[in-house]
Formats: sequence, C-alpha cells, structure tokens
Amino acid sequence: MSDTNWNNYLEDIQSFSVNQGEPDWMLNLRLSALEKIKELALPNIERVRFNRWPLTQVADFYEPLTEGAVYSFDETKDSPLIVQNGQTTVIEQLPMSLIEQGVILTDIFTALQEHPQLVKKAYMQLAVKYDEDRLTAFHAAFMNSGIFLYVPKNVVIEEPVEALFFHQANSEANFVKHVLIVAEENSQVTYLERYQTLGTSQTKQTANIMVEVIAKNNATVKFSAIDQLGENVYTYMNRRGHLLKDATINWALGVMNDGNVVADFDSDLIGEGSHAELKAVAISSGKQTQGIDTRVTNYGRHSVGHIIQHGVIREKGTLTFNGIGHIIKGAKGSDAQQESRVLMLSDKARGDANPILLIDENDVTAGHAASAGRVDPDEMYYLMSRGLHKAEAERLVIRGFLGSVIGAIPLKEVRTELTEVIERKLN
Repeated sequence: MSDTNWNNYLEDIQSFSVNQGEPDWMLNLRLSALEKIKELALPNIERVRFNRWPLTQVADFYEPLTEGAVYSFDETKDSPLIVQNGQTTVIEQLPMSLIEQGVILTDIFTALQEHPQLVKKAYMQLAVKYDEDRLTAFHAAFMNSGIFLYVPKNVVIEEPVEALFFHQANSEANFVKHVLIVAEENSQVTYLERYQTLGTSQTKQTANIMVEVIAKNNATVKFSAIDQLGENVYTYMNRRGHLLKDATINWALGVMNDGNVVADFDSDLIGEGSHAELKAVAISSGKQTQGIDTRVTNYGRHSVGHIIQHGVIREKGTLTFNGIGHIIKGAKGSDAQQESRVLMLSDKARGDANPILLIDENDVTAGHAASAGRVDPDEMYYLMSRGLHKAEAERLVIRGFLGSVIGAIPLKEVRTELTEVIERKLN
C-alpha cells in the first residue's frame, strides 16, 4: 500500500457530490469507502502480479467536454441508446413506447436525482459491496460517470439496448465508470456495451469500471460487451451478476484491450433455478498482461453456472484465466461447469488456464476442462502446404480456436462486430 493520504481527497469528493446533486446517502457511501481504502487489500487474482500497477492513482474528478467521439444519428434510428464521451453524455435516447412502460435509461447522476430510491436499493448493495477490497472501495469513493438501466416488472424490450463509452487518451480525469442494470420480475432485456479509447497517450492512465446486473425472479438479461481500451490504460474491470429465483444472465464478453487488465467476471446464483452462462474471448499481445477471474457461485438449489473462455497470446503477451466454480452448502441439485483454453503463438508468450472447483454440497454436478499450449505444427504445416502464407495460416487457426466461443454468442451483430475487432487486433 502506498503512503497516499486519502484524507486529502475528502473535500474534493464532497464538492463533486454536491455539484452532481447526489442524495446524502450517496455522499455517505463515498466517504465510508474513502475511509476503507487505506486498510483494504487488493483483490486476489491468482497467478497475476499487479500490485505495482497504478490502479489507485487519483487524477482530476472533472473532465471538460472533448471532441472526437462521433456517432452518426442516421445509424441510431429510434433504438435505445446512450453514448458517453468521458463523463459527458452526448446521446441519450429511448423510444416513447418504452418510456410509457416505465423503462429508464439515463446517466447515473440523473438517476440519483430523479430515481434515488431505485438506485439506492441496488447500487453496491447486492452484487458488489463497496468494502470488498481496495479497488471496490476506490471505485465507490471516486466514481465520476456511468449509466442506469431499469426494466420494470413484466416488460420485454425486444431490441438491444446499446451503450458506448469513449475514453479520451489525453484526458487528465479519472475514468471511474459505473453501470447499474436492474431487471425486475419477468422482464427481459438484451444489452450491449462497448469501451473504446480515442487517440494515443505516452503517459500511464487508469480505468476502474464496475458493472452490476440485478436479475430478479424469472428475469432474463443477455449481456454482451466489447472492450477496446488503449495501450497505456491500466484497467480494473468488475462485472457482477446477482440472480434471484429462476433468473438468467447470458454473458458474452470480448476482452480486446491493448493495455494491462485485471478483471472479475462473477455471477452469484442466489435464487433456486437461477442460471448463468458466461462466454469470454481475449487476446494478449506485445508486452500486455491480462488476468481474468471468472467465477460462478451457486447458492440456490438447482442453480446452473457454465463458463467457457478462450484466449490467444502473441509476442511477449501474458494471459491468465482463473475459472472458479463454487457450490455452497445447501445448493443441492446445482451444476457448475467450466472450460478455459489458452493458445500461445510465440515462444515468449505466457499463458495459464487455472481451474478451481470448490464443492461444499453433495448431489451436485461439477466439472472442468483446461489447457494451455502452442499451435499444433502439423496443423500449420497442413495449411501452409495448401498454399497459405504463415500469417494467413495462423489467422485461420486463431479463428477456429476462438470461433467455438464466438459462435455461441446469441446476437448476430455482436458475433460480427467481435470478429471484426479480433481481425483488427491480430493485424
């Protein structure tokens, strides 16, 4: 832990909270988190050393409106969409038919002013607690942007809700963003978010991003994400699902950042019959390090949690997948399965697929598969013997390796876009 005097930021946090019109309980949460930072440890990501990363580096709270994020209104039609450039919301639209049904899609500070009780019930109360570790406490204290999506009981949103988050490479402000999604009983929503750094920077920057998805009884959330933060951005990413009785969350995550990343992708299966499916693909290249903890915890009886994650490592990159399945005592009839595979394309690449099963109950089903290895030389020889250059053959192998996960993503648009992003990253 550094010798940072966190009390120096007390007035800044109070001033920011007042300027944003936050309710008293939100300011109190911030101040409690600020007090906790100094005594909490960093989260434990097995086999990844990140204690020297500047993940608790404090920059400015405020960011001036900057140009550079361009989104064509001709492409938006009337679909649910929110676009943020840094802290500024540049597009926010929701069809009148959804507004009339009580759907809310807005920035987090507007939600705190106009719907404080809805936010209060869920914000760092159910999925993620502010005092879990040093990075969650830092997030709670210094959060300075985000969105709130609320889907009322029995409402089905047919078309995807999209969120675009642009990060300015030359910004001197914190990028501490919070996404809160609450799906009430019997509701359904498909949500797609993208993170992208605009421009380049030679200085180290940090991002602390937290996503909380609250899926209540019999709710269904299809959550997709494509992450493309920049080379000099050190990122902490926490995506957490909290599932009640018979709720379902299908996660489809493309971790395509160019900088160093530690991530927690977790699902807490609280209710009986709850179900989480997580599919993730990642690519590490250059000297990039990425450590990804993917965890499903079965609390409810007959709950089901499946994890599939595939990663590719090029050059001197490092990628670690920790797959964690934990069946809690009392979760009879539960199912926890995981598959983690890493493909290394260089002698200097480092990869690890680390399966962990913690079973505290009988009458359950659990299993895992894990592998970390290099490209099969016979496969490469076969492709090159058919006239392909080495680079082309390598790309075909990668497509096949990642394709088994990408092909399982339910949204065709996400599959297509993620494939295009992978091609750009490989080139």
